Amino acid sequence: MSNRFPIKIIFAGTPDFAVPGFRALLADKDFKILSAITQPDKPVGRKQILTSPAIKTEAQKNNIPVWQPNKIADIKEKIREINPDLAVLIAYGQIIPQEILDIPRFGWINIHGSLLPRWRGAACVQAPILANDKKTGITIMKIEKGLDTGPILKQTEIKISPEETAETLHDKLSSLGAKILPGVIKDCVEGKIEPKPQNNSEASYAPTLKKEDGKIDWQKKAEEIERMARALNPWPGTWTNWQDKKSCLRRQVKIKKTESKILPINKYKLGQTFLHNNQLAVQCGQDALVIKTLQLEGKNEMTAQDFLRGYKEIVGQTLN
Repeated sequence: MSNRFPIKIIFAGTPDFAVPGFRALLADKDFKILSAITQPDKPVGRKQILTSPAIKTEAQKNNIPVWQPNKIADIKEKIREINPDLAVLIAYGQIIPQEILDIPRFGWINIHGSLLPRWRGAACVQAPILANDKKTGITIMKIEKGLDTGPILKQTEIKISPEETAETLHDKLSSLGAKILPGVIKDCVEGKIEPKPQNNSEASYAPTLKKEDGKIDWQKKAEEIERMARALNPWPGTWTNWQDKKSCLRRQVKIKKTESKILPINKYKLGQTFLHNNQLAVQCGQDALVIKTLQLEGKNEMTAQDFLRGYKEIVGQTLN
């Protein structure tokens, strides 16, 4: 290696997705991580317990200083003072201002969980499942002003399996990014990679998901709703409403898992539940869907068979 090494790095990241990449840099003697920048601790769960981001926890284990600004612009001078050679960003959660992008001499590098310019934005892991894409992958890019618009350093693709969920794809992409990141950084610093501009005319966007994005529209085709159940698992989940006539309550039900095999049945009302070979199914706008597991609001997830033992009155009713 040249005298450019070890490379002094600041790392910006927040959730679990960023941890494998962070660990890969920590494990490589050619890198020296000066600081980890992450989001402030936030209350989590029903009890609103103040919880540290995954990167903060990992950094503290390795005695790396942690900065948690509300806005990264607030620590501009701190970044300038430690004089990093390079900044690496993985799922940090804030747009980096130009004045901070300009500080490291080798700029900022980002791992993005899609094959850019397809699926720019926060929901890049979920979007290809929803769209029935056959492949996705990791893009390592230089960061510039704009949302995921910077020139590409390297891309590696993987196939999307028919059973893929956002959770399984998240883990695959996170590991893949960590595997190729160290080599890409070294090649970039030594001038062995020519950054390739993105074709903006081919760009598509995957904005941040909200809870209401998980509301099921039973007018859609069964195959679309099946993909939705996989793409939005675990967050925000797919859900529907059920008017429980036994208790006279309107209940929210999360549809956690469905059968991938679609039923060519089109004789019931939209959203009506029925039994097919003793399995709970729902009529969609085209064809029907078999539910494997579901969760009543305030209850634990259970199989459809167990659910029917306690709430058999759901059969024949309409979800909306």
